[in-house]
Amino acid sequence: MQAKNQEEKKDFLKEVVSFIQEQGFIWGPSPEIYGGFAGFYTYGPFGKLLKNRIEESVRRTFFSEGMREIECPTVLPDIVWKASGHLETFSDRTIECSKCHAEFNPNKLIEENHDISADSLSEEEILAFIKKNRIFCPSCKGALKEEISSKSLMMKTKVAGSDASLRPETATTTYLPFPMLNNLFRKKLPFGVFQIGKAYRNEISPRQHLLRCREFTQAEGQVFIDPKEKNIWEKYQQIKSVKLPFWSSESQKKGISVKPVAVEEAIKSKLISSQAYGWCIWLAYTQFANFGIPPERIRLRQHHPEEKAFYAQDAWDIEVRLDTFGWTELCGVHDRTDYDLKQHAKFSSQKLEAQRENGEKFIPHILEIAFGTDRPTFALMDIFYTKKEKEQGKTMFKVPYHMAPVDVSVFPLMKKPELTALARKLKAQLEKEFIVDYDESGSIGKRYLRSACVGTPYAITIDYDSIEKGDATIRDRDTEDQVRLPLQDMADTLRMLQAREITFSGLKKLD
Repeated sequence: MQAKNQEEKKDFLKEVVSFIQEQGFIWGPSPEIYGGFAGFYTYGPFGKLLKNRIEESVRRTFFSEGMREIECPTVLPDIVWKASGHLETFSDRTIECSKCHAEFNPNKLIEENHDISADSLSEEEILAFIKKNRIFCPSCKGALKEEISSKSLMMKTKVAGSDASLRPETATTTYLPFPMLNNLFRKKLPFGVFQIGKAYRNEISPRQHLLRCREFTQAEGQVFIDPKEKNIWEKYQQIKSVKLPFWSSESQKKGISVKPVAVEEAIKSKLISSQAYGWCIWLAYTQFANFGIPPERIRLRQHHPEEKAFYAQDAWDIEVRLDTFGWTELCGVHDRTDYDLKQHAKFSSQKLEAQRENGEKFIPHILEIAFGTDRPTFALMDIFYTKKEKEQGKTMFKVPYHMAPVDVSVFPLMKKPELTALARKLKAQLEKEFIVDYDESGSIGKRYLRSACVGTPYAITIDYDSIEKGDATIRDRDTEDQVRLPLQDMADTLRMLQAREITFSGLKKLD
């Protein structure tokens, strides 16, 4: 579905949320039996499987580039967050409704309905925009107060009587073990590590479902690099000719649309700062393409100078066009320079240095690819939820086959002992390497529909011919084509289909 205006988007959001709740993807706000707690959600069985696919894809992508995964604490003493700047500066703007006194983030109120980055606007510009575009309280439609304040996003706690905070990102915790990482990588830069783990932010009036949670999962990659080597980056040579959908800050101001530009050209024109950073942007883009998000829905948006963090040499976001919320930020790529290691060296009184071959010591720069796994999970549900045109009210989840929560469904044609025994035997064989759903309840047509509703690419049906001939029917989700194959070949066939070594139409020709 292609949502065109705000009312259509709102209606589509209700439809999508209803679908993902009913099909066991996402429930909440949780806990529902207590009325719900805004910004917290429960992943049902199929949602958790889909999120697992996202995280498996992240690991494959980062591992393929030689990066390694670590896991760090989620609670740290406040001296860490003072050093990083989070205690004093990690806050969001707030605006209050004059009628119901609910608080909102005015930047998000603007961005929900207008394709601009409100972070780059001053407080005066925010208030003027709200007045001009007649933006009212989402809860009661009352007028918003003409004043803006700010609130910290940090979640506070105490550990053994000492002040501490839940981490608002995984990035800072990745920098702290730098001395151990440097030794592990034999003191040879560059090297890259990443984390997939929970982070917490005390969001102001979290809305937009999984896009703005108070508890969420991040997947952030950090590359430690010698600043002198940013423009002698070996991997750059492999990707310099790749065209990416860059949308510069200048183009945004002038209303010029996205223009695909080769990475090499972007560097020559000083659109991006270095070869190594260009490679990071390419890798982040590749990751979202690997999730199966269509290229025409992805753009790279440059931060405006006034929006960019003070320590960042370069900053770009990956935005994805959703049918529910329009263009939405899903990832940030930042050149953080040496800010983080300098700060933690200062506050910890430890040297966080590397050494060149000539003995010269220096503080590494850090290039960051920062995103969460909840937002791409929601993006896949938003983009690939659809209705069957020929059957009104029937829905499908046409997620790319390699990202489907369940790999294959196995059905006995009827609930007869001889059929169920063979079907369960096949299930046991396949689930050694695949996620398998087994269903023997209801008509075969209803089971096919249930399987398609959660995105399962293939369904195998065991019938009486299967007992006699040792074969079965495998059915394709999208085309509904069917092919009979020997039971002994099912695992190999699914493996080849997953690896895209053969297509279903290719199978039909072999049948």
